[in-house]
Amino acid sequence: MKNESMHYDVVIVGCGPVGATLAHILGQADINVLVLDRESAAYHLPRAVHFDDEVMRTFQQIGIAQELEAVCRLNVGMRFVDPDGSILLDWPRPDKITTLGWHSSYRVHQPDLEAILRERLKAYHNVTVHTRCEAFFIEQDEDGVDLRYEDMSCGQIRRVRARYVIGCDGARSFIRRFIETDMEDLGFHERWLVVDLLLKGEKPELGDWSLQHCDPVRPATYVRGPNNRRRWELTVLPSEDSTEIARPENVWPLLSKWLTPDEADIERTAVYWFHSLVANEWLRGRLFIAGDSAHQTPPFMGQGMCAGIRDVANLGWKLIHCLCYRHDPEFLQTYTTERRENARTFIATAVRLGGLINTKDVRSALSNAFPRPEGGAKMESLYPPIGPGLIDTPSPLFGQPIMQDGTRFDDAIGYDFSFLVDDAFLAGLDRKLVETIQLEGKIVRVSQTRDGEKHLAGAKAALIRPDRYLLAKICC
Repeated sequence: MKNESMHYDVVIVGCGPVGATLAHILGQADINVLVLDRESAAYHLPRAVHFDDEVMRTFQQIGIAQELEAVCRLNVGMRFVDPDGSILLDWPRPDKITTLGWHSSYRVHQPDLEAILRERLKAYHNVTVHTRCEAFFIEQDEDGVDLRYEDMSCGQIRRVRARYVIGCDGARSFIRRFIETDMEDLGFHERWLVVDLLLKGEKPELGDWSLQHCDPVRPATYVRGPNNRRRWELTVLPSEDSTEIARPENVWPLLSKWLTPDEADIERTAVYWFHSLVANEWLRGRLFIAGDSAHQTPPFMGQGMCAGIRDVANLGWKLIHCLCYRHDPEFLQTYTTERRENARTFIATAVRLGGLINTKDVRSALSNAFPRPEGGAKMESLYPPIGPGLIDTPSPLFGQPIMQDGTRFDDAIGYDFSFLVDDAFLAGLDRKLVETIQLEGKIVRVSQTRDGEKHLAGAKAALIRPDRYLLAKICC
């Protein structure tokens, strides 16, 4: 990271998992990037603890999936239980590879993820990361954005110019203020105590499943993390003080039904307000927001960080095509319409789950919300489409076939448009048309894959975007 230019293609404000992932996506395309982060280093204590197969697919694209997988733990699923421990709702995450090419759910220690992301950024000559730097002024015109920031390591004011500025700077986003967007409120606002612990020894009775304890007195969540890491999240009652309840002497009585101070060390306690908000506008001119800057969700689906990674997977390839292939900047307007509805679906589902945890007649509420023919309640993983944008209808996520040599489809095609085509259909196309198609992306014949026919699901061809969402299908 040696580039010290005052002119950049993109400035990213915030170097958490979302901002760092975007820096990787753009860095791979040789785009000149500056990343600013107000902290001196990545936060060393646990925060996000989960990501899914779609997010791992993005990590695959930026080249960290194998290294990351080694420090993760597969998540077997989540269950809602009553105060007696009886299962009310079951959300299994089977131990098998999904159609996206990865397991459906991973548990991670966020500092491990951030360490990998930041270390790998050092390989890009075109990506500069400045820590202890805080943006405080932005002004944009038709051609670019002027940004000023304070280098808090020396007290100097720096000025840079960029073609685009992306705010990945969290729930209190500085960049969002300049976009001047309102937030849609989905109605969930609760205080919860988060307790991260390190077990001193084996404690198998805690189990591997994430548990939502539907206790009308104090709802709680248990999460099994990698290695000896465990997390509890507990509702803070209206009469309780946020500072007092987070003190160890007050935390241990709340955990007494599960473990004692002799069995674990408290690594961190914090009281958070869990919100359900989504920005109405995600861009203004050359300014964009992603991650918590654009949306906030209760944690009951583990989709907070996931949504942010999806944001930059969508935005990243569009910036590349505007900066490198001179696409019309209006192309970027599709970012809000495509991403907002997808993120909102996850938030609304998390709100519904949070409401169920707090419902007194939980069994009846769960059965009504997630019915199953044999009775009880069951939930499956969500893969909602993105909203209208490049096309006028929602677009589903496309799966990841396996090539004949055993490699994954995404590794074979790279970060570009691709065409998965039935062999006979391709053979019948005009040669010049095929040559034109090859200029726009890579053609993969079904015969080059082990399971491409399954992914086409009866279609003759599929046009797949760089973020792996379906752009079009030919079914004739």
